[in-house]
Order: sequence, then C-alpha cells, then structure tokens
Amino acid sequence: MEHYLIIARSVTFAQRMQRALGRTGIRCQIFRAPRELTDLGCAYVVRIAVSDLAPALMTLRRESLDPVQIFLYQRGLYQEVKA
Repeated sequence: MEHYLIIARSVTFAQRMQRALGRTGIRCQIFRAPRELTDLGCAYVVRIAVSDLAPALMTLRRESLDPVQIFLYQRGLYQEVKA
C-alpha cells in the first residue's frame, strides 16, 4: 500500500504534526523512522495517505511544522520527495 512518510526530528515534533493534521481531518500515524531513511537517532515519521500530501503540507507549513524529509513508500521501496 502506498503512503507518505513525513520525517520529524523528534517524537514531540511528530506529535505536534499529528495534532495539527488531526484538527484538519487528515488521518495519520506516528512511527519510529526506518533506519534506512535517516541517521537521526531520535527521528520519527508521520504516515499519511497519498491523497493527503498537499493538504498535509499546507497545514504543517501554516503551523510552522516543517518536515525534515518526505518519502513515498511504493512497491516496497522508499523514494525521497521534494516538497
């Protein structure tokens, strides 16, 4: 199943992202960042549906919650996306 992973620099930052997205009706989940995606030891990701990327980015920017990186998970592979 395809989805986007938005990397946050900490669990607290990811929780803030989750709350901001939830207020706008965007469903998301928080996970530890896969090791192959980041060398930051405490990085977390916010997982969202492919269809929610544009509204999610608008919401996060409005709340000053800029992601560290964004990856598309597709066919078992991660591909970095420039936002």
